[in-house]
Amino acid sequence: MKFLHTADLHLGRQFNGLSLEDDHAAILAQVVEAVKDHDVDALVVAGDIYDRAAPPATAVRMFNAFLTRIATETRAVVVMISGNHDSGDRIEAMSILTDARRALIRGVPRPHDPPLVLHDAHGPVAFSALPFAYEFAAREVFGDETLSTPADVLAAEVAAARAALPTGARWVITAHAFVTGARPSDGERSLVRVGGVETVGAEVFDGAAYVALGHLHRPQAVGAPHIRYSGSPLAFGFDEAGSEKSMSLVDLAAGGSVTIDTVPFAPPRGIQVLRGKHAELLLAPPTDDFVKAVLTDEVPVIDGMKRLRAVFPNACELSYESRDRAGALKPVAAPSARFASPLEVLDDFLTHVRDEGLTEAERAVATEALGTPEDAA
Repeated sequence: MKFLHTADLHLGRQFNGLSLEDDHAAILAQVVEAVKDHDVDALVVAGDIYDRAAPPATAVRMFNAFLTRIATETRAVVVMISGNHDSGDRIEAMSILTDARRALIRGVPRPHDPPLVLHDAHGPVAFSALPFAYEFAAREVFGDETLSTPADVLAAEVAAARAALPTGARWVITAHAFVTGARPSDGERSLVRVGGVETVGAEVFDGAAYVALGHLHRPQAVGAPHIRYSGSPLAFGFDEAGSEKSMSLVDLAAGGSVTIDTVPFAPPRGIQVLRGKHAELLLAPPTDDFVKAVLTDEVPVIDGMKRLRAVFPNACELSYESRDRAGALKPVAAPSARFASPLEVLDDFLTHVRDEGLTEAERAVATEALGTPEDAA
């Protein structure tokens, strides 16, 4: 049995204030084509369909059109859960009047929730959909006031799903969590309040042939090859510059072993961090990619961002390497027992800011401006 695993679409999100609507439309079209090209039995979407609980209407219409294409142009069933960015009730509403033979959609956990069971030549395959839920909501669902961490909630969901498994079925879990040992990026929102422990151990998924994870944006396996994040289709921060985005294509064999291939995404716009002097960057090849410019100029450039956007229309961040260095923590010298002269103050300041004191030319200018020590006094 073959299925395609993706997650973390974050429809409605912007990149540093720039719209991603066209980028998301292109990505969703690529998912549809991948489902058709590989003739998969199921499409698994592991949460964070939207970027916020009340997404813009354009994002909702875009996703509705996407699901319509999956339903009418492919034979794949859809397994989908809510993530921590979604409104669980909004995602759950999609399951109402849905053909249970073509979709398993879960926005909120259920204490007794049978899986979607598909069959291939080797027998049944059970898909369990475990949506993200905060502890206070899970306590009410499972009638357990001791649930106090994401690990507790997920363990309760897995136990309920395990109890509903058909005998002899190979098991596929879809979940939205931060599994211990995985690598995060800057774009993920914490799953807990400040000071809480948000990670869960991979052992909670014991018995599953494949675990389709959402939440972390880097494609990666964690704990074992069959426990995998597909990653987000788009990069949402400059820390992801140069990263390759993909879907996971999973082939589930008769004995429960899996073969995993990646199907690359081709985002319309990439992410670049460019470093150099402002004048040098203006001579670089133009691009529509999202650009962060790190300038090595020692002094600020007038209209630096405006001039960069003539070459890089999606430039959205500019910083100076010298200021980044200055922002790093440095040891502070003990205060002098005597008053420093103005030249010494200038020299100390420049050493702190740019790691270089007054040059001879600068010292001459400063001495002339300040006058003789007697004048300065």
